Amino acid sequence: MTPTRREPLVVVGDYAWDVLIHTESALLTGGDIFGSVQLTPGGSAANTAVWARRCGLPTSFVGKIGRDRFGALAEAELAEEEVSAVWLRTSEHLTGSVAVWVDHLRERSMVSGKGADHYLLPEELPGELLARAEHLHLSGWSFFDDPPRRAAREAARLVRAAGGTVSFDPGSFQMIDELGVAEFLAFTTDLGVDVLFPNLEEGQVLSGAREPEAVAARLSELYPEALVALKLDARGSYVLNGGHGEYQAAVPATVRDRRPRRAQPTPSRAGWWSGWARAHQATPPWSPWCARLTRAPRERGVHSNQDACTQYN
Repeated sequence: MTPTRREPLVVVGDYAWDVLIHTESALLTGGDIFGSVQLTPGGSAANTAVWARRCGLPTSFVGKIGRDRFGALAEAELAEEEVSAVWLRTSEHLTGSVAVWVDHLRERSMVSGKGADHYLLPEELPGELLARAEHLHLSGWSFFDDPPRRAAREAARLVRAAGGTVSFDPGSFQMIDELGVAEFLAFTTDLGVDVLFPNLEEGQVLSGAREPEAVAARLSELYPEALVALKLDARGSYVLNGGHGEYQAAVPATVRDRRPRRAQPTPSRAGWWSGWARAHQATPPWSPWCARLTRAPRERGVHSNQDACTQYN
């Protein structure tokens, strides 16, 4: 009898196209300025799937798109990235899109349209695929409304029931605040999260604490089974696991682009894994997949530093 093939990583969640706007000077209310405007593939969940695959891990993505041109482009983009995708298609909603504005101070703001990715239903999930998943990754963007919240929760239930592990990125401090911290925690703390990837602002909102160590300590109480990897942007991360906490320096990614303003190293927000694993010689079941879990746009010409990934063997 042929053994059932396991899936190293399955990511369920949002695929959206980002309209990425960079400005080099302040935009006044009602004013006009020059800047850079690009269309790039995105979505928190899809970004994770792509970076994991780029880091060498066979990865499957489950998402919902519209029967439109942007949906067709989404299919082609993940195929080019060699991510195995299970697409749910709908004629009722357009493929998701997000406006991302990075201002002259490098502060990022986003307006997320509610596209097809926000309407994933539990009955649409590929149950057989999820039952074979060694690890499932979910984004907070699947929990701010329902649908797709019930689908994300069901995905976690199916993977856990089959013996898989789960990681979770809370997604957005402002969206958590608007939904309500208590509600967000009620929807996510019972998922059985093994790895939690908040940034500092998300951690502060969820924990009520301010300093990284206090934030991580409170999060480990709220998600008692989880390793907490608190992302600190250019400062790296603070990792708390089993009561042991330590700071990890950021691992840079090399950016190659013809435009000089992007030809510089940029920090990996979650490049903590390889250093942490080397220090502790630990190999938990979810360790083979990419530590480059970011919500950064998947721009052409961006290449991950080898140290930002744990190579899959």
